[in-house]
Amino acid sequence: MLARSYAASPTATATSLAQPRIHETAHVHSFSNIVGDVYIGANVRVAPGTSIRADEGTPFHVGEGSNVHDGVIIHGLEHGRVIGDDQQQYSVWIGKNTSITHLSLIYGPAYVGNDCFIGFRSTIFNARIGQGCIVMMHVLIQDVEIPPGKYVPSGSVITTQQQADRLPDVQSTDVEFATHVVEVNDAPRDEPTRIATIRGELEQAYAAKQTDSSFDSNHYQGQGNMASVVDQVRHLLAQGYRIGTEHADSRRFQTSSWQTCSPIQATRESDVMSELNRCLAEHSGEYVRMFGIDPQAKRRVSEMIVQRPGDKVPALSTSGSTSASYSSSSYAPSPAPSSNSGGGNASVGEQVSSLVRQGYRIGVEYADARRFQTSSWKSCPPAQSSRESDIIAAVEACMAEHQGEYVRIFGIDTQSKRRISETIVQRPGDQSARSTTSTYVPTAYSSSNGSSYSQTPSSYSQPSHSGSSSLSGEAIDQVRSLVRQGLRIGMEHADKRRFQTSSWTSCRPIDSNRESDVIAALEACIAEHPREYVRIFGIDTQSKRRVGEAIVQRP
Repeated sequence: MLARSYAASPTATATSLAQPRIHETAHVHSFSNIVGDVYIGANVRVAPGTSIRADEGTPFHVGEGSNVHDGVIIHGLEHGRVIGDDQQQYSVWIGKNTSITHLSLIYGPAYVGNDCFIGFRSTIFNARIGQGCIVMMHVLIQDVEIPPGKYVPSGSVITTQQQADRLPDVQSTDVEFATHVVEVNDAPRDEPTRIATIRGELEQAYAAKQTDSSFDSNHYQGQGNMASVVDQVRHLLAQGYRIGTEHADSRRFQTSSWQTCSPIQATRESDVMSELNRCLAEHSGEYVRMFGIDPQAKRRVSEMIVQRPGDKVPALSTSGSTSASYSSSSYAPSPAPSSNSGGGNASVGEQVSSLVRQGYRIGVEYADARRFQTSSWKSCPPAQSSRESDIIAAVEACMAEHQGEYVRIFGIDTQSKRRISETIVQRPGDQSARSTTSTYVPTAYSSSNGSSYSQTPSSYSQPSHSGSSSLSGEAIDQVRSLVRQGLRIGMEHADKRRFQTSSWTSCRPIDSNRESDVIAALEACIAEHPREYVRIFGIDTQSKRRVGEAIVQRP
């Protein structure tokens, strides 16, 4: 059904090609290019600047009611075919009422089903797109079959069937967006009123989002947020970064079309704060964000929104009084957890303690159910301190702020500039109460090699594994954290060369979810590969994804 090879042969001469067959009701612009055995169905619209060439791969089929926007290219390899809805072989099949939007590339062998939407600059090659799918902008789909009714987010690269199977379903808002794009493209040039109507509907939608509670400006007011901005500036300057600022009104914010404020050339904290205050004052009714600029790597880091429309934010100050207000009020210890908390956040404290002991920084991210399906996480404000109590307080603040969403933590290796050991610490529907740093006691390791594991708090103590275990305390800690979250455990190994290319090989699968069985299987994998890297990870059986990777052995 799908091809897997192939070098293309020279383009056939024009005299040997079949002639296109175009239905009399189709509208094909005179500035388009259609060559070879191409069938254009009834009521199809082909815009100017398109190139549909069946001079290598052939034939092509474009079903009735479909439209091909400006700049689209449809071509195909000489070998490789797909089966169309009429059970015949085609190089490219495009179904009925499907939209191939601006500058997309459909390269055969390729099948696009009925009622599909292919977004701007997307590429489909050697793939099948099921009926009713919506593919957003700048997407690559290759060597896979997308099930019917799936949504492919912008910027996705789908090259394995596992990625394709995990895509979320299309929702009504996605259909509305696709419909708007198609209607605007199909609107005749002499009907500006129709285009204005659609533009008005979009502006109303943006206005409705602006008044939504999720954009409540009161959430961002107060000395606590201002102090976090000051701390972020200090943190970035201390690492040798320059500071950049951008602004956007409500509509540009929706489309991530930010505009740069005046460049900040200064590196002194007081001068930077002065320039930042000037940008805030100049764009008082808009969004303003700042970020660090790494002059060596020429990249930006640590973006942070410091103002939203409607905020009544006092001028930023570097005085000690603001910081004192921040530390005493914004992250004051919360009340002790109720008795029904069940030690729900004990694993959070254990994970943070384990990562801090290994010298890692801590990052926190959140995602709602839909973003979780597409792995589109958003960052919570970073914890600037290296103290465990402050880090746990920042994690708890993120969890409280995003109740009903997924929250995960991970370690940041500042030397190799990579993230490790992702762990989900909150899921939608979790009812665990917030714990405090004062109720969490870090884990202790009694022996010199870390093999004996114990915890002081009796409320969440676990039976110790055998003292003869060859695993480190951190590894046992990670296993317990993953098992407590209801995840299956997976293991992989790699020698030094495969480690460099991230080409890991799976160890024997672990069928049991008992802690002792998991540790025994992990010890067996380590013993079998004594001079290799070994890592463990959790397997979320519901979302079919892996979380919480951690290397437990190095050569």
